[in-house]
Amino acid sequence: MTVSIPLVVLLGVAVVLAVRYLKLRLWMALICAVFGYLLAATTLAPDIDRALRAFLDWVTPAP
Repeated sequence: MTVSIPLVVLLGVAVVLAVRYLKLRLWMALICAVFGYLLAATTLAPDIDRALRAFLDWVTPAP
């Protein structure tokens, strides 16, 4: 799956805001990032990818 840069930037901004205003600790955000990285190597990765694609297609329908 190709993730566009704007989506990555949007998620990065969300993490920064959560760390700053919601009192999410930096180490918690790093653990979540490592968990996501490791989750991508499991057998669940294709199912997660399909679910994410379906959600993104629903949110941003094709013209």
